[in-house]
Amino acid sequence: MRKNLMFIAIATLGLASCKGGFKQLDGGVLYNIHEDKSGPTIQPGDFMSLNLIMKTEGDSVLGSTYEIGTPSTNVMPKEQRKGDITAAFLKLSEGDSATVKLTIDSILKKGVPRPPGIKGKYIVYEVKVEKVIPKGNLTDSVFQAKISDYLKAEADKIKAAEPAKLKKYVEDNKLKTTITPSGLQYVITKPGTGPTAANGDTAVVNYTCKLLSGKFIQSSIKEVAIKEKAQIDPRQPFEPIHIPIGEGKVIKGWDEGLLLLNKGAKATFIIPSNLAWDEQGAPSIPPYSPVVFDVEMVDIIHPKK
Repeated sequence: MRKNLMFIAIATLGLASCKGGFKQLDGGVLYNIHEDKSGPTIQPGDFMSLNLIMKTEGDSVLGSTYEIGTPSTNVMPKEQRKGDITAAFLKLSEGDSATVKLTIDSILKKGVPRPPGIKGKYIVYEVKVEKVIPKGNLTDSVFQAKISDYLKAEADKIKAAEPAKLKKYVEDNKLKTTITPSGLQYVITKPGTGPTAANGDTAVVNYTCKLLSGKFIQSSIKEVAIKEKAQIDPRQPFEPIHIPIGEGKVIKGWDEGLLLLNKGAKATFIIPSNLAWDEQGAPSIPPYSPVVFDVEMVDIIHPKK
């Protein structure tokens, strides 16, 4: 639950266009509240759940919790560095929405170069406060119980909405999927040749993974990663991966889906969360998130007799 607040400041927010004027805080933080709900403002130690969109001054989106599909949650720290976005959170209460501007120089540490493509003086954040749980005089155990209850209720909502999201994705993309008894949906986009893979074989696979929102997660193909403007790690080898089938080394949707493919086949797997990362989630993949994989069976390696 304790996500780094720098992630909040770099993974963030969305609503309403700017109305009225901006107010300035110490350190040069500018904020403009669009929707001002009644209620106490966020205090240090309070739990907060925020939806955020981070943009350049030219409205180019750099990050969004809406795209990920889940708000960012954290406990408001007791101390803030001047010029940090958290100073603006102290002006907001549950239900509020606001625009916050931070100077790029205040975000970057000294000596850190400005990321390519980011122009102007400010990074702009659109913030929506979804929930606040005041710490007040609550004991730590009671406070944590309230947070756990809230997070569980939100997770239950996400889980309950999953079937409708899957249906909408298939309809919006005009896919004619086959559904297996487990709930895996797939489309063979290019038939292969020869027998399909079997348990005990090693599948040699190229893949690209996205969320239903279209958010890019990862690919074994460098050209795809570049097209998606993903950050390229020079140490990452872009090459097909080797997967022992049926050994539980990958998510259930893969172990099942790879058995449907023969050499040279290409397919799209639409994998419900219970066959993916379920309630645990994974880096960049929230709990109860279905995932979409475009896969190519490059080769099938049979075990030596």
